[in-house]
Amino acid sequence: MEEAQQQTFKLILEYDGSAFHGWQRQTKDRTVQETIENALAVMTRERVTLIGSGRTDAGVHAIGQSAGFTTRSRLDARAFLNGLNSLLPDDVVVRACDPMPDSFHARFDVRSKHYRYHILNRRIAPAIGRQFVWHIRKPLDTAAMIQAAGTLLGTHDFKAFEGAGSPRQHSIRTVTDSTLAITGDGKLTYDIQANGFLRFMVRNIVGTLVEVGLGRLDKQDVRAILQSKDRSRAGATAPPQGLFLMDVTYK
Repeated sequence: MEEAQQQTFKLILEYDGSAFHGWQRQTKDRTVQETIENALAVMTRERVTLIGSGRTDAGVHAIGQSAGFTTRSRLDARAFLNGLNSLLPDDVVVRACDPMPDSFHARFDVRSKHYRYHILNRRIAPAIGRQFVWHIRKPLDTAAMIQAAGTLLGTHDFKAFEGAGSPRQHSIRTVTDSTLAITGDGKLTYDIQANGFLRFMVRNIVGTLVEVGLGRLDKQDVRAILQSKDRSRAGATAPPQGLFLMDVTYK
């Protein structure tokens, strides 16, 4: 019997990160990568390695995380889409499965990523949806935050917004979108798109923008912090639950 040829597939994933200890497989904790790999093993009867476009941290969510895998299974893309969604728990969904050339690499071929952070700025905390926002009681100066966000556009060294242990060759990134929007009823969304992100970069930026909104930093201070490359000058890391990986684009 002729041996099955290798196939490569790309998955688009949506998940609620609340009960996951991040993306990357770990020894004891529940992770997104391990959960999907276990389902793939059931379907293919192989040990399949799922490569994500990048790691999301514990508590961070995704609407459009991208991941790739190779297999010698004869199953097609539709079978993987339907089969995985029947095996996966309710907090992970495969939104799409597409065949790809064998040269495809889910991490190395990334051109840009889009993250969105949700803030709820009102006195009363939410009961429903609290696992998806950062609730801030004190009023925020959103006009100052909007102006400060715009100073991050362009190619810069983002070392001042880098968390410890960031796996990278350098800390220079190109940001093509950095926008704060007011969506009503105290809801704010911060969108940022770049060719790559450092560890905790988005959450450190959001924490700094909130410091501006609270009047502890001036909007011009954000550019000075960026240029200083000094993490100690930036704001505290925003909590993970407000952060969503929205989309990944490829070369």
